[in-house]
Amino acid sequence: MMISVSNEAIFWPMIVHAFLVLFLYGVLITRRTKAVRSGHAKISQFRENRHEPAASITARNAVANQFELPVLFYVATILLYMVNADNVVTIGLAWIFALSRYVHAFIHLTNNRLRYRRPAFFVGYGAVVLMWVWLAVWVAMS
Repeated sequence: MMISVSNEAIFWPMIVHAFLVLFLYGVLITRRTKAVRSGHAKISQFRENRHEPAASITARNAVANQFELPVLFYVATILLYMVNADNVVTIGLAWIFALSRYVHAFIHLTNNRLRYRRPAFFVGYGAVVLMWVWLAVWVAMS
């Protein structure tokens, strides 16, 4: 038997992740603006994202990463809530996922070394896999 928690608790990791995405957009806008003002890029380069300066391309990639695996996180989280399968374990997994995305994004924006970024990705990936496994078990048992 799982320990029950308030239904709203499942939404906090989603909210925290959404703030990360909004922050990353701010970083992207700042880096692109700086590149244009310094003469390292022209605004037209961003229309099709060709020949983008390295500083802004890492920010762009960090933003793009928030719309890949996190889609599965959001869907699993909402479905867990909808079928009343959220509990202390799934909420813990959701927090692990959200925090792993912060670590992943920080690494992406700084040294961008795969040696460090990859483990952060796999922590979040594992959390999402376990959320989906629990959802499948819950649905199968219902």
